[in-house]
Amino acid sequence: MSQNERTFVMIKPDAVQRGLIGQIISRFEDRGFTLVGAKFMQIDDELAREHYAEHEDKPFFEDLVSFITAGPVMAMVWEGKDVTRQVRNMMGATDPAEADIGTIRGDFGLDLSRNVIHGSDHEDPGANEREIGLFFDEDELTDWEQIDEDWLYE
Repeated sequence: MSQNERTFVMIKPDAVQRGLIGQIISRFEDRGFTLVGAKFMQIDDELAREHYAEHEDKPFFEDLVSFITAGPVMAMVWEGKDVTRQVRNMMGATDPAEADIGTIRGDFGLDLSRNVIHGSDHEDPGANEREIGLFFDEDELTDWEQIDEDWLYE
């Protein structure tokens, strides 16, 4: 399908520790997105700093790096029509206190610095490709079609 795009999503250490991986993945599957790459991993300091490079000059940068390296994460690549924007909508506001009930952060997030999930920014052109490239080699991603794809898109 030519209108598909790919986006990067990471289930953060707080959600991993709370056993939320399956529930979060199910939400994206239920929406009809295709999982094309997944990696349960421990992020090292260098990758964390590169991932959050746009925040390097901000006072909370060291806290971001410390948190994301504190425990394992589930890094994923999802594919679908308008997937980057839709995933961001499903995640909800960055601050869980402001996130709508029914969004991932609204249902599972408890604190701004413990907001359970990261997704590529749909308003930053190229963010999804950059983040996918940080976490995955091309040969770690799988091209496949779900059997219900014809029922999901025109």
